[in-house]
Amino acid sequence: MIIVKKSGYLNYKNFKFRCALGKNGIRQKVREGDFVTPKGKYKLIKIYYRADRIKKVHSPLKKIKIKKNMGWCDDPKSKFYNKLIKLPSEFGHEKLYRKDNIYNIVIVLNYNMDPIIKNKGSAIFIHITNNYKPTKGCVGLKKRNLIKLIKILTKKKQIKIKH
Repeated sequence: MIIVKKSGYLNYKNFKFRCALGKNGIRQKVREGDFVTPKGKYKLIKIYYRADRIKKVHSPLKKIKIKKNMGWCDDPKSKFYNKLIKLPSEFGHEKLYRKDNIYNIVIVLNYNMDPIIKNKGSAIFIHITNNYKPTKGCVGLKKRNLIKLIKILTKKKQIKIKH
């Protein structure tokens, strides 16, 4: 089990990595845009990565190359809320293909996916952080630590985010 604590550390096996968390900390997520990292236990669903920036991803999880037209819908008015979408889109979204490096490699958690509840929050990722600044609700790791974590994951591994 991967453990993320409110102290800002992710623990797994013999590793302890500093991490960035949502601006409003770890707690029960109330709504889209509340800047909370949701406490709970989640599955690691798949990995998205920029093949032009990350050459090889070694993981048993499903891996998908990020293309320029990929985004993640965070607009509760859309029927594609909390799903991968093609851009451009008239609905609110996050671009996955970004100039900064934070989405060069992303692990998607199954937060609010089965079923998807409108306004509950979308796209809880483990992604790269460059400076440990607070996130919108995701968990951010240094690139080298995220790559180390991905290499030792198994398909059945879960993450527990604790207050």
